[in-house]
Amino acid sequence: MAMLVLKRVDGRLASLMAATAVLLSACTLPGMHMDSAPVIPVTSAGDQPASDWLASSSGDAARAESDSEVQLGTPIGNGRPATTVANVEPVTPAGNTELAVPISDINVALIQRLRQEGVRRSAMDQPRLFSAPAPYTLGAGDVLQITVWDHPELTAAMGTQTQNQVRPSDAPAGFVVDQGGNITFPYAGVLNVMGLRTDQVQAQLYRRLTRVYREPQITVRIGSFRAKKVYIDGEVHTPGVQPINDVPMTLYEAISRAGGFTSAADQSRMELLRDDVSYPVNLTQMIDNRSNPSNILLKDGDLLRVASRDANGVFVMGEINKPMTALPLRTGKLTLSDALSQAGSVNMMTADATQMYVIRGGDGKQPHVYHLDGQSPVSMVLANQFELQPKDVVYVDSTGLARFSRVLSQLLPAINAGLTAAIVTR
Repeated sequence: MAMLVLKRVDGRLASLMAATAVLLSACTLPGMHMDSAPVIPVTSAGDQPASDWLASSSGDAARAESDSEVQLGTPIGNGRPATTVANVEPVTPAGNTELAVPISDINVALIQRLRQEGVRRSAMDQPRLFSAPAPYTLGAGDVLQITVWDHPELTAAMGTQTQNQVRPSDAPAGFVVDQGGNITFPYAGVLNVMGLRTDQVQAQLYRRLTRVYREPQITVRIGSFRAKKVYIDGEVHTPGVQPINDVPMTLYEAISRAGGFTSAADQSRMELLRDDVSYPVNLTQMIDNRSNPSNILLKDGDLLRVASRDANGVFVMGEINKPMTALPLRTGKLTLSDALSQAGSVNMMTADATQMYVIRGGDGKQPHVYHLDGQSPVSMVLANQFELQPKDVVYVDSTGLARFSRVLSQLLPAINAGLTAAIVTR
């Protein structure tokens, strides 16, 4: 009975079904999408039958698929040649001659080259941050304690403070350097001490006091360091201002004063802003390269910002069990295998392991695509060594069968509705 009803279906419905079959067959070709499907001719009496056109289209599609395959590389493991795209021309979208996205195969040579580029960039910035310790020089706000021995009347000029009168905003007893860099001392007058060391201030006082006293014995020390400071911001426990004293402040000391890193800190992506110039600081890489971060001395006005791992995630999508934003480890590193592991690995039912991609091109950089054949015996070794960068996109393509199944699941309701309508009208 069903066969009898189907024979009565209109010829246009038969053409629709044939066209649908051609569309589904096109979806099974790797890399083809709905917007690139061939145009289906509408047949009528006397024209080429739909079945003949279907056979010719399938043959053309098969030949196109065969011609598009790129077999490069040497046999690996079981002798199957590795499919790479290292020598493929950059992909340029139609109608756009400016955007060209190169594709590179992930291999040992590429990983070594990317590591060397990172080390080279770090080597260019580190010498600018390394410096020899310098003696502390006075600035506005510092407080000097000056003692002239055997002349206590001069010491009274510093003033006194009792313990119950001290407030956090009060300066300790002594001579405060004003905004012009000056102090006033009895019988010596006004002295400009801005940018001087304590021994230089002591020499100036000696020259002036010898006019009044015979060979005065003078001691000059800094009672409070309030002129120079650095700013610590980001993922530390107590961000804020840290004063610089006569002991040079290293990078590690500044972080220690701020309470150390939080659990969300990305130690590989710190930023030091000095004189309106930003310097990236990668503690993990410096330690790996046996470069001591304590050689970085902070200066007055420096701003040290520790980035958060949450802001440096990697997007993992495609045929993944748990599409998500993978976060770097506490060391700041995140490899391709780490990202796939956080996302629950690839979907074994729908993923095409030979088509794993890393799309890179955030923050206005030149876009670049890296390809990995996940079926290669050495692919997991390469994935464990390929380091990702913030805002990278890890994409795992689907198999042709999975694409066919998804398109079919969308078209079957419409086909069933059409068949039902045809049966009802007949």
